[in-house]
Amino acid sequence: MTQNLFPSPPWPSLPVQGEQGLYPVHRIFCVGKNYAAHAAEMGGEVDREQPMFFTKSALAFLPTGMESNYPPGTEDYHYEVEFCVAVGKPLFKASPEEAADAVFGYAVGLDMTRRDIQNRAKDKRQPWDMAKDVEESAIIGPITTVAEFGPVADQRIRLRLGGDLRQDGPLSDMVWTVPELLSRLSHLYHLAPGDILMTGTPSGVGPVKPGDHLVGDVEGLAPVSVTFTDPD
Repeated sequence: MTQNLFPSPPWPSLPVQGEQGLYPVHRIFCVGKNYAAHAAEMGGEVDREQPMFFTKSALAFLPTGMESNYPPGTEDYHYEVEFCVAVGKPLFKASPEEAADAVFGYAVGLDMTRRDIQNRAKDKRQPWDMAKDVEESAIIGPITTVAEFGPVADQRIRLRLGGDLRQDGPLSDMVWTVPELLSRLSHLYHLAPGDILMTGTPSGVGPVKPGDHLVGDVEGLAPVSVTFTDPD
């Protein structure tokens, strides 16, 4: 029997509120500029023609409540609280209505970003990979099922740094709705259960330093939290 030459890490998984089984995380998709105020604070504007997607490796996942090393290669590591969507059915070239029916549940996440690297990449018209796909940069809390959460409306999405409120806005401020995003993404990928979509962040993003503690929440969902440590 052929064996791997070295150990391979297992797929990460998320707890589901009220369930014993876990949700395996396969791929993490992200959306940029999905809140107009955040796009403006980053010096850009929203695009209603096509959402801007990017990805993070599933190996960038970190469970909520953990400590995370401040990453190398940056002096400007930023928090972005996000409303996350867990896919529960296969989707390919789906309509928004079909996409809405494929949602398994929702969670709160943190899309951590090496902002200085991202800004240099923007200036040179280069990809954002080194800024976004960072170890331990996709911090996601437990999933709440669609039936338990209910319709996505004007629930508040918030982030606190050391107890101070830094980000706050309604989910209704999203430029692209969840069904629209999943529909558009399904025309680019064969989506499947295990895929996570992080839907963008409201304004108020900013830097963290070792010792900082973040808590993100959305009304009706379990919060997400992390504490940053100095790797030295």
